[in-house]
Amino acid sequence: MGPSRITSLEAAAAYVDQVGITVAWGKSDLVLPSLWQGIAGQEADWAVRDESGKATEFTPEFRQLWRWKDELPERRLACAGRHFNAAALLIAPRLLADAYALTGRAGAAEDFRDDPELEALEREVAEAVLENGPLIAPEIRRVLATDDRKAVERAIKRLQRRFVLTNAGAVEQSQGWSAISQDLFARRWKRYLRRRPDEGKARQALVLAVLSGTDEVSAADVAGALG
Repeated sequence: MGPSRITSLEAAAAYVDQVGITVAWGKSDLVLPSLWQGIAGQEADWAVRDESGKATEFTPEFRQLWRWKDELPERRLACAGRHFNAAALLIAPRLLADAYALTGRAGAAEDFRDDPELEALEREVAEAVLENGPLIAPEIRRVLATDDRKAVERAIKRLQRRFVLTNAGAVEQSQGWSAISQDLFARRWKRYLRRRPDEGKARQALVLAVLSGTDEVSAADVAGALG
């Protein structure tokens, strides 16, 4: 985006489209650019601090980031989730066919049923979202009649890594933080998955996206960014 700062949701979407793949905020072991730096700059602090240095509240810029990271996928301006690795990523819609091509699946909402590597709980979670539409984790647990919070969270994370689930925006709760709604990747981004390249071309496009968004990278850096 050059030296200008990101000051609107539309500009944030344009930034993601330009760089291809970005983290929401910086992660020291990843070479990917971050939306946070685009909003606030290289050395910006996420907190307002008192005289002792203690954080007292989020800065206005970080509040923007926190809101936009959920609004972008909610409005289908960017894909969001832990799709390539443990970091929260934003992926430009133009790269989603390439990303999905690596799964080898057909691109239909129910195509996760053809994935032999999914565990029983993962299949149950995916079926719940298929039948009920986007759900937050507490709703998934209620549908499945389980109180095993950790097991469901693990299943969601693995389903995101396998491009079965993806973030669909934030849902306010009566207590605590808002929760991230989960939708089926192939259903939410169906319009971008109609034509998928072969795996070789898909990998090339993803690697080039990482290279174009950074200055100097190694093969290990690319592997880390793309899991």
